[in-house]
Amino acid sequence: MNRVTVNRVTVNRVTVIGWDGRPLTAAAVHALSTASVVVGGRRHLDAVAPLLATGVATITLGNVAAGLSELSAHLAADGGPAVVLASGDPGFFGIVRALRRLRLDIEVLPATSSVTLAFARAGLPWDDALVLSAHGRRLDRAVNACRAHPCVAVLTGPGGDPAMLGAALTALPRRMFVAEDLGMPTERTTWCTPPQAAARRDWRDPNVVIVVDTNVHDTNVHGTDRVTPDRPTTEDHDSAGWIFPRRASPPGWALPEAAFTHRDSMISKAEVRAVALAHLGPGPGDLIWDVGAGSGSVAVECARLGAGAIAVDHDTDACARTRANAHAHRVSVEVVRGAAPDALTELPTPDAVFVGGGGPEVVGACARRARRIVVVALAALDRVRPSWDALVCAGLDVAGTQLAAARLRPLPDGALRLAATNPVVLLWGAHTGNQHDPR
Repeated sequence: MNRVTVNRVTVNRVTVIGWDGRPLTAAAVHALSTASVVVGGRRHLDAVAPLLATGVATITLGNVAAGLSELSAHLAADGGPAVVLASGDPGFFGIVRALRRLRLDIEVLPATSSVTLAFARAGLPWDDALVLSAHGRRLDRAVNACRAHPCVAVLTGPGGDPAMLGAALTALPRRMFVAEDLGMPTERTTWCTPPQAAARRDWRDPNVVIVVDTNVHDTNVHGTDRVTPDRPTTEDHDSAGWIFPRRASPPGWALPEAAFTHRDSMISKAEVRAVALAHLGPGPGDLIWDVGAGSGSVAVECARLGAGAIAVDHDTDACARTRANAHAHRVSVEVVRGAAPDALTELPTPDAVFVGGGGPEVVGACARRARRIVVVALAALDRVRPSWDALVCAGLDVAGTQLAAARLRPLPDGALRLAATNPVVLLWGAHTGNQHDPR
């Protein structure tokens, strides 16, 4: 593309102006008054119309791809300087990324981001929050992030409004702060429960939804946030208050068995858990099932790594232990009491599943639901072949290994011996192409 430079200003430069409803800066006003084309949503174009020169071309961003294609054609024809209007900070989940892909010469004049405004309206700190966008993405990934993290801001989009988000979170101890039309005269903010959000049909777009875990944050309808006394304060977290984004993973995993409450050593050993976690690949936005959870150690570890986790067990005591372990490790794990496979029917679709018990029928049911991978731990050799076949019948690529760890133990004379743990077979079945690209 040919460019003409006058007084060190590129004529075909694109100025990206963020708008939060407040008066524009002098630089933004000048860019609008000298632009040959202005691109933006209908509400943005209407708001700046008095500042535009007579006859200036406008492009409405109803379809973003089509609008940017029209902008590119304008610049390729040396049509002159352009302005792109966007909400808040265009560099934060905004249009700057798309413009950079087009290799355009851009200058950004940001305003206050909608996320900043939403947290300000809620009266909440957000240096330890998780922020994500549901625009053009699967809403369940946002839901899974809200399962795992105590404070999440969701930039909603078509196909994922506050009602749909609330419906997916109804069973969880959450409160939602919905900020609509931020910076506009029609701005509206609301504290509500997930069922209340799900029942509404008049949510206005665009909006930002803040989802907080009421087991960590006791947030009343006026937005006052106070940490419950039996939970850690924000300052207790290693990463809060000094780094943003906060640390995405804990300082260690494959925790020792002593880190969990369990019954008669009925718990996946640390060495087994380490290999299982390596194949499960839990992370933010994922949902992991721990079926036949026992102590819930795998579910808790997955939650510590940022994934949403659901632990399933038919035993009441096992469910209680899982809840206690999740509480002790400051994570959120949804516990479902019921016998698999029937108990799995109504659960949301998982990205990965760990099967700690239940037999080949359960393995097959999990394999038919998992998006990415199923990992099976087996102590009984006679279940290995049937479980392998169940994974194959579900169309997964199957592999496995036998793990037999021996731990060092001191003898009375100061020497060390090897103490063997029970050998375990791990099988894993992955959808083709997903083994090395879990996202």
